[in-house]
Amino acid sequence: MAIYVKLLASTPEAAKVVAAAAKLCYSPSTAAELFEDLDSEKITGFLNGLRKSGHASPFEHANFTFAIEGLSRVATHQLVRHRVASFSQQSQRYVGMEGQFCIVPESIKAIPEAAALFDKQTKAAAECYEKLVALGIAKEDARFILPHGMETRIVVTMNARELHHFFALRLCKRAQWEIREVARQMCMLAKEAAPQLFTLAGPSCVTQGRCTEAHSCGKPYPDMEAMLKN
Repeated sequence: MAIYVKLLASTPEAAKVVAAAAKLCYSPSTAAELFEDLDSEKITGFLNGLRKSGHASPFEHANFTFAIEGLSRVATHQLVRHRVASFSQQSQRYVGMEGQFCIVPESIKAIPEAAALFDKQTKAAAECYEKLVALGIAKEDARFILPHGMETRIVVTMNARELHHFFALRLCKRAQWEIREVARQMCMLAKEAAPQLFTLAGPSCVTQGRCTEAHSCGKPYPDMEAMLKN
């Protein structure tokens, strides 16, 4: 199953909310008054100023909720390490895993012998799981035999500040391929919903024009468009 990301909800007029919240810090006016006075040009200019100054906390007022399917628990174990976020994941304790898929990496598919070995082991694990459940073992205990590669579903909510941090780490070419694809789709959806908040997002090679990783991939993205290509 291919990775699929859908934006379920986001803060209405997210860029305007962020700009109004930031302007409040420097103005005697109310946030409501500032919000009404903002037009697209003012918002763009003010957001650019926030980025240059490093005043990132106003970006926390804009939230984005994504539904993600077709990824493995290998990937979600990485995903939930982003602690400034909310997660709701399909439970292997309550949901039966009979007939569920195991994600197969392309590197394994490319070698017939490796693919056959992988298929044999995952089928054996699935059969063992089903037999354990049939013997009356609770799903929460039978799941111990399942591989980390089992397909899962998760709902993720992040604010715009954390999304920028997430994209900086997970869109890097050195990130694991699964979570990189999740980040790519999330970034495209976030840009579509709030383009002014994500005019520039991604790893340092895109946002700063240079790699800040301790171990560079040696092949930096030339621009954001190249980064977001499938």
